This record gives sequence, C-alpha cells and structure tokens, in this order.
Amino acid sequence: MLVEELRKIIPDRERVTVNETVLEQHSRDITSYHRSRLPDVVVFPTTTQEVSAVLRYAHAHDIAVTAFGVGSSVEGQVVPLQGGISLDLTLMNQVLDVRPGDFLVNVQPGVRRTELNSHLKKYGLFFPVDPGADATLGGMAATNASGTTAVRYGTMRSQVLGLEVVLADGTIVRTGGMAAKSSSGYHLTGLFVGSEGTLGVITELTLRLYGIPEYILSARAVFADVATASQAAISMRMCGLPLDRIELVDEATIQVVNAFKGTDFVPAPTLFLEVSGSKLVAEKNMELAESILREEGCLDFKQETDSKARAELWTARHEAALAFVASIPGKKKMSTDVCVPLSALPAAIVNAREAIDRHGMRGAILGHVGDGNYHAMLAIDPADRDDMERAARVNHEIVAFALEHGGTCSGEHGIGLGKAKYLTLEHGAAAVDLMRALKRTADPKGILNPGKIFGE
Repeated sequence: MLVEELRKIIPDRERVTVNETVLEQHSRDITSYHRSRLPDVVVFPTTTQEVSAVLRYAHAHDIAVTAFGVGSSVEGQVVPLQGGISLDLTLMNQVLDVRPGDFLVNVQPGVRRTELNSHLKKYGLFFPVDPGADATLGGMAATNASGTTAVRYGTMRSQVLGLEVVLADGTIVRTGGMAAKSSSGYHLTGLFVGSEGTLGVITELTLRLYGIPEYILSARAVFADVATASQAAISMRMCGLPLDRIELVDEATIQVVNAFKGTDFVPAPTLFLEVSGSKLVAEKNMELAESILREEGCLDFKQETDSKARAELWTARHEAALAFVASIPGKKKMSTDVCVPLSALPAAIVNAREAIDRHGMRGAILGHVGDGNYHAMLAIDPADRDDMERAARVNHEIVAFALEHGGTCSGEHGIGLGKAKYLTLEHGAAAVDLMRALKRTADPKGILNPGKIFGE
C-alpha cells in the first residue's frame, strides 16, 4: 500500500524502491557501530515539490521519514529507527546559481563538497568546509559539519546564509538570504543547521564562498608525546599565526595510516599544518610556525611545497578513520567527538589516552586541535557485551572530562543516537525542554527522523 501510494506521487518506479540492496544501504551509517534498521521504502525525489508531496503524505498517515545523503554520518543519524521512508536526496544534485561577485552559491542538498569545488574552480572560488568524507552539502548542514579547516573558516553554521526547508506537513519555507548579515527576526537558518533532519528536510542552500589562495604550504611536525604536540598547537594560535589547518594524530594513528596508505611517516605524535596567502606571506608564516614548534619541543619538521606531496599528506590525514577500520578486521569503529576550550586540550587528550589504556581498549587519537576538537577511535565488537561496556565507559570518561571543563559532547559529529544521553547533562533540563518544544512546533506528529537527538 505504502509503495503504491508513493508511486502515485513519483511515478518513476526506480525512484520509489523496495530493492533489498538499496534498503540495506539506507539502513545504516557507512562505518559506525550503530545497529542498522531497514526502511520500508527508499524514495529518490528530484525536486522540492516532490519532497513536499512525500512529506504531506507521510504526515497525513503518521509515517516516519529519515533524510539520507551518502550515509557518511557517524552517530546513526540516517538509521530509520521506525522504518518508514528513507528520503534519499542524492538526485537533487544541481549547482543552481554561482554569484562570483557576491561570493555566494545556491545548491541543492545532494551536491557533494568535492563536486562543488570542482565546479567553482573556474571562478577562482572554493567552499572551505572539509569534514574529510565526500559528504553531501545538505548532510553537512544537517549535522553542522566542520573538519580540518574549521580553525580558519568555522563550521557549516558560519557558511550557510540561507535555506529552503520542507517541514513535516509539506510546508515549504525559506530562511535567511544572500546578505552578508541580518538582524531581521529569529535566526531560523542557524536553527535548522545542526538539527539532523528532525525539524525539516533541507532542499536548497545558499553558501558563502572564498577566493582560492594564491599559494599553499603544508608541513608535519613530530613530537615526543601528544600533550607536547597539543600545547605546541595552542602556542601557534596564541601567537596569532593564521593557520588554515592544524591537525593532531597520535602514534597509533600514524601506524595504521602507514600500513593503509604505504606512507613512511615517523610513528610518533604528529601535527599536520597548512598556511596560505601570497607566496611571500605563506613562506614567512611557515617559518614562524617552524620556529614556534621547535621552541615547543618539535623533534622533526618537514615542509611540503609540491602540490602532489601536499595532497598525499592530507589524504593520509583524511583517511585515518578508514585506515583504523582496515586495521581491525571483524570489528567496528566507535569514535568520540568532544570539543574543549583550548586551555584544557592537552589535559583532555592525555585523559583520553589514559582512559583507553586503563580499560584495555585498542584506540587511536586524532583531531582538529586548533579549535579544541578531537576524536578517540575505539575498536569494538558490537556483539561482545564486555567490549561494548568498556567502550561506553571510555566514551563516558572522555565526555565527562570535556563537560567538566566547559566543553561539549560533540564538536562536529552531532548527537544522533550515540550522544543523546549527554544532551541534558550538557545543556540542562530547561534548555532541552525548549528544544523539544521547538521540535513539536515544527513536527507535531514526530515523523521527522524519530528517535534522534532526544533519544525518545
């Protein structure tokens, strides 16, 4: 009955499917440990009007709808807990309008970030948010993604000027606009960014763009321990050095990356960094970076000027998570995602390493240390109760340390399923009640991505 009714809305049979392989692909995140759940049907809309019609039908019949991009989230955001409709937005993949003079672009939600930057290259522009995965821009907005470039450009919430969103009952609303700033009304754009598909389905985005830098330099700096490396990153920030990226990987991460990528990085805690600008400015800033890092205990410093070498360096960093997964055949990856004030970062990372070792887990630490965001990756067997309990204790200790020091339980991955229990602990009951009230206003029947964020 459900499939037949949806095919009245979207007559193309291939875009309303119950194919077993397609259902399975939409039952889970790509690499996370969260338990999968098959949707009843997968729908591939191509227009906002189709999204609206599907949601009107779902709202009228109390059917759950879970928006889906490429499944690169890591906290179970795309798992359709109540079955229902998995709304795959990847066919809505058009770059609608580039406005070079305004440094803006309008895109549909299924456009991937690498596709967008390939399209923008001829204009001398690029979109900076780089979470590592080749995610869709709609998904990146839904989770308020950030990544390696956040130290300079900020998160998705800083880059999204406006949205077109379809609410649970099919109502189409537009938020924000193309102006660089506004003091007009509530900041609805910021409300939908990071809402993980629980308030509405994003069908169009207006994004900020930036000029492609004239010259880029990358480097890696080796340290004796993660605390020293973390403090060195903070020292560069305190000196006002304009960094595009500053990433930390520990010894365990370097080892799995070397095995996975065939690289020969020194197996020790390492900072990966990048600066850009004119050739003269970039070179001067990299000289200053090396000077600061050596004063802070850097044991080895290697600069990469060749574009291919730089690409290989950042590919190795971006594929660290995949490398870790490849190193633990038969197991899954649990990834923590806390963010702390910079002053607490060295102690937080030491605390994470001690927690991993104390509970006998195999794990690695990496992160965007320029803004205090780091990840601990843990190897787990979801079928092993003891394994899961130890991993949960490690995760809890890491989150508890972050919250005790003014941090957050999630810097960029979002709440989804995995962090729901920490929401009230971080924000307080009154704030979470307000969030629930907003949810009820936008989605009174609770059909949009049910069970996420609040864990209900």
